[in-house]
Amino acid sequence: MMLALARMTDATGPVCSFLRRHFRHFNARALLDAAEAYREHLERGGKILVALAGAMSTAELGVSLAEMIRQDKVHALCATGANLEEDVYNLVAHREYLQIPNYRDLTPADEAALRARGMNRVTDTCIPEEAMRLIDRIALRHWQAAEQRGERLFPAECIFRVLRDSETQSRFHIDPSDSWVYAAMEKDLPVFVPGWEDSTLGNTFAAHCIRGEVKDPHTVRSGIETMIWLAEWYTQVSASAPVGLLQVGGGIAGDFVICVVPMLRQDLKRTETPLWSYFCQISDATTSYGSYSGAVPNEKITWEKLDVSTPRFVIESDATIVAPLLFAYVLGW
Repeated sequence: MMLALARMTDATGPVCSFLRRHFRHFNARALLDAAEAYREHLERGGKILVALAGAMSTAELGVSLAEMIRQDKVHALCATGANLEEDVYNLVAHREYLQIPNYRDLTPADEAALRARGMNRVTDTCIPEEAMRLIDRIALRHWQAAEQRGERLFPAECIFRVLRDSETQSRFHIDPSDSWVYAAMEKDLPVFVPGWEDSTLGNTFAAHCIRGEVKDPHTVRSGIETMIWLAEWYTQVSASAPVGLLQVGGGIAGDFVICVVPMLRQDLKRTETPLWSYFCQISDATTSYGSYSGAVPNEKITWEKLDVSTPRFVIESDATIVAPLLFAYVLGW
């Protein structure tokens, strides 16, 4: 899908100029075309939902994503529970993280030594266990307070309360402007978190329920309720603006959110519901292995998620490299 690259007169920053000069073919060209189409979608008054899978928060994608949120280039997010919490862990414990550039050389004994130090490894980065325990301790107060008031919270709603907590704010290690969760909280954006149970905080919440420290496990709202909320959001927003999806990585974050359209159109018979109006996936998944995450966007036409005319892109590359470049182009840097 070839797009003219000279339409956006404000994309004049050095990164934009570099991309237009050098990113001419293959995945580089796909990145440039996807970024240009993203900008055009916004120019038409469109909205974008960003889905975050993988370990994007530990990769500190918030440095660029937070600015996208602040500048109204992102209007909702769907994130794994891990991405939701790991952005916050980095916010309160960044100086205590351990970088391991030679992680490929680690032996099982080396891994056990890291475990003994309370270091949880994510590729080249180790998250200190104490960061997880700190946020769990603060979250527990808010879960218990919500239960006492008869409130039921979505996962991100509780995290927003944790971020506003004075104890959390006293522990910031980095500028909160580099936190995408903090930016989403300030903009009051919806953050949909499917499958939250498999995250660290999801695990500890279950443990608190088992111990009786939280008596009602429904204090945190379920994945089905999250889908209902997503359906309400998509119905309301798509009634007045085209809605696009940027899927960073594969897995549940993207799969969950894109399915809301066929659910509305087929299961609820709301055939007037618009299909997704823009789609881009940054992925290194391989189609031939049968993974949904590796499926080309055309396949989504058969599931009534995308239309024949929907601008659609796949950038088969490392999202930690590609996403910041795409965001920089959209921001005009």
